[in-house]
Amino acid sequence: MLKMWKTEDSVEEWEMKVKLFGGGKVDKLKTSVVSRSSMKLWMIRAITTVLLWTCVVHLLALGEIWGPRLLKSWPSCFSNQDAELTSVPAKLVLPPKRIYKNNGYLMVSCNGGLNQMRAAICDMVAIARYLNVTLVVPELDKSSFWNDPSEFQDIFDVDHFITSLRDEVRILKELPPRLKTRVKLGLFYSLPPVSWSNISYYTHQILPLLQKYKVVHLNKTDARLANNGLPIEIQKLRCRVNFNALKFTSQIEELGRRVVRILRERGPFLVLHLRYEMDMLAFSGCTHGCNDEETEQLTRMRYAYPWWKEKDISSEMKRKEGLCPLTPEETALVLSALGIDRNVQIYVAAGEIYGGKRRMKALASAFPNLVRKETLLGPSDLKFFQNHSSQMAALDYLVSLESDIFVPTYNGNMAKVVEGHRRFLGFKKTISLDRKLLVGLIDRYNKGSLSWDEFSSTVKEAHADRMGSPKARVVIPDKPKEEDYFYANPQECLQLLDEPLRSS
Repeated sequence: MLKMWKTEDSVEEWEMKVKLFGGGKVDKLKTSVVSRSSMKLWMIRAITTVLLWTCVVHLLALGEIWGPRLLKSWPSCFSNQDAELTSVPAKLVLPPKRIYKNNGYLMVSCNGGLNQMRAAICDMVAIARYLNVTLVVPELDKSSFWNDPSEFQDIFDVDHFITSLRDEVRILKELPPRLKTRVKLGLFYSLPPVSWSNISYYTHQILPLLQKYKVVHLNKTDARLANNGLPIEIQKLRCRVNFNALKFTSQIEELGRRVVRILRERGPFLVLHLRYEMDMLAFSGCTHGCNDEETEQLTRMRYAYPWWKEKDISSEMKRKEGLCPLTPEETALVLSALGIDRNVQIYVAAGEIYGGKRRMKALASAFPNLVRKETLLGPSDLKFFQNHSSQMAALDYLVSLESDIFVPTYNGNMAKVVEGHRRFLGFKKTISLDRKLLVGLIDRYNKGSLSWDEFSSTVKEAHADRMGSPKARVVIPDKPKEEDYFYANPQECLQLLDEPLRSS
């Protein structure tokens, strides 16, 4: 470098002499010296360029190794919901495939509504993993009351489902061709597994069938795995599937985010899961507040569905036991008694309310800012979701997760699964209504034997510890239907603060 500077100084000196004395021999000498200095300068630039590119390559390699670890702890200016990639999407890092001896292929047909099927899918993944079998992507219910033709991939991101669990279990979209042929010929075994079974049932009853027939079809999946008494790895895997692997499709997720944005722009909001649709009332036999014509219609519907086993039902007896969903009128009283601001936005997460505006009148009067997805979005936004009740329920599910308060009026599958998911997201407030207590208080208030202040203070006091805060799951041996549902309180998974499962 010093030589180069000296050469450049010499060139400048000679140029001065040329100007003073003219050309001649000095011209020739200048040309020779400049040519040599240009060659040296070119070589230095070339070597510098090579060195710089070498450094860049090494830095990129180091970045692949250390970058994710360093950047993972950096704060971000954007939430996961609002961040949008404007260039090349980030490289997807897949977990390594788990290698195991395959004991057969498990086909499953889910039954029920969206959230009943969601929990069942989690159970089936856990069972397939424990039995070391290959799971075929579950078939969704298309023949129940809702008559929804949606396939798995219409609701869930099927590729994410498969790849995110590849380190646990092998999942295929369909059977291999040779096994498809066997199934068409009837060379497989189909059965409904026993409800609330522990893992030993699957080890001793289902696994031998898989080893014998190679393909086993479980044709019912609701509540087929116990709440308690399972290995901790099974419980954690159920959570991983529920909170990480079961992502809705991008179309559903985007529409859900849009609804939440609209609500957030207007302020805080409460989601009311008002389970007062025709199917619920017919199935449960709960007709409190219905007229004679409606009661007759609901009864006919209950008898029309053979898989609804209970037919002769006393509505008032079930209501007094707290086994009926609250009516819209009862819900208005309860929300007011709890001290919910009458001007808060209330998003009604439900299908068509039985009785329509007539039954919603009291609730709309007490809380005038009632909204639904149909009122927040245009017809064009929902046109692809019409007549697809599970996809509509998926929208309600997403909005329910994001609400400031979630209040279900019945402890059905959506109420339970959303409650558990909100616990997982940081014990977000979920008010679990004590319906047995409430209907007694409501009747006394309506008869005038309780003042409003007495009614309200009793309701608040009774629900002070029913807000979704941490608690142990209630276990009742030999009575799984009466104990706390695993998916409502997945306590085994609520301390996983630093693991990838928690960040979903």
